[in-house]
Amino acid sequence: MRPHQEPKHPQREMFQIDLEQLIDMHHPLVLLGQCIGWTALEATLGASYHPSQGAPGISTRLMVALHNLKYQHDLSDEDVVAVWVENPYWQQFSGERYFPRPVSLGARAVGWIETEVEEWIARQIEVSREISGQRTGVNSLSSRWGPE
Repeated sequence: MRPHQEPKHPQREMFQIDLEQLIDMHHPLVLLGQCIGWTALEATLGASYHPSQGAPGISTRLMVALHNLKYQHDLSDEDVVAVWVENPYWQQFSGERYFPRPVSLGARAVGWIETEVEEWIARQIEVSREISGQRTGVNSLSSRWGPE
């Protein structure tokens, strides 16, 4: 699906600070971002989005900026996101306006995190039981709760 369009003058949150107030507007990455025709790029790449199917898209500017930064600095997918979160110049280059960036965790994301945590806990319990069984020479589950 196509990404939703950000309003030109969105209502600000109480603690939002303009990135432009935090960074040097003469930084090379800021100047590069001002030279790129983002609107034309969005129009060109926007044709590849399906109008109604799929997950909501992220902004074209963010995708292009992340790919550019990834290859410019020879980073993995995980590393480019990790550095992007910490670097306000990268955030401004990719079209972010405010600091701190709001993080939206929908029900689907929270469910995924919950599942990951449950799997991690189950693995930790399993490892603990294996270690305990190796020390005593018996299955710790059967010795505690009776035969399996």
